[in-house]
Amino acid sequence: MTSKRAITISAEFASFVGHGPVDPAWLPPEPIVIGFGDIGEPAVSILASEDIDSEAGDHILLFAIGRSACLRMFGLLPSVKGSWYLAADLRELGRALVAVEGESEVAGMLRVARSLELLCRLFGALEEHRMVEYHGNTTLSELDAKRVAAAHQLVSEGWQQPLTVAEVARRSGLGKAKLTQGFREMYKCTVAEAVSERRLSHARTLLSLSDLPISSIGYRCGYQSNASFTRAFARRFGMTPTDMRRREKAPDGSACGEMPA
Repeated sequence: MTSKRAITISAEFASFVGHGPVDPAWLPPEPIVIGFGDIGEPAVSILASEDIDSEAGDHILLFAIGRSACLRMFGLLPSVKGSWYLAADLRELGRALVAVEGESEVAGMLRVARSLELLCRLFGALEEHRMVEYHGNTTLSELDAKRVAAAHQLVSEGWQQPLTVAEVARRSGLGKAKLTQGFREMYKCTVAEAVSERRLSHARTLLSLSDLPISSIGYRCGYQSNASFTRAFARRFGMTPTDMRRREKAPDGSACGEMPA
């Protein structure tokens, strides 16, 4: 059986295009292998090392990057055995990489350049929490599961907007009941809880990294009053925004006035 085309970018990173198995001789040491399926949606999966031989053929595009390179360049290791909804811009990059034809030097340069761009943008999306995890074990049809994943992506990217269940359902092509069912099965939460989680996580980041007034942070994160922001934040993190900022700004990371443990 013909193996996938191996594109060696460095000793720590290779991409593989086409159908068939992966020649293990081209894999970097301690690889994290990322499969892009057929560049459809959802598509991105992290393959466990023991599954590379059996699952490689299901992906028309694979990336293999060494663990140490992931940490050095991107500061993170994607969780082993996960799947994510692949945003449209990343799908287009993947398709462009697969579409390169020929054996010329220029074709080889294009494959390397597009592999590097897709790798960097993929890890950038993971670092910014723009990759929505996809859980396939549902009672939904494949089409509805993809629509729910798209709805979750909409929430992840548009949480600053005044999103309602009806609006998310309309934009993702689902009824409200199907959307609610899908969120509970695939993400173990409601649409409102997913929006709240994104807002409060961003608020916590702003509290730590900026000197914006707390009332301004709440407003930027979608809360119409300081009281509603404070209540929601305290329910989620067990302390008020003021206490969280005091703790984050303390030199030793502990709250002011408290002895470190």
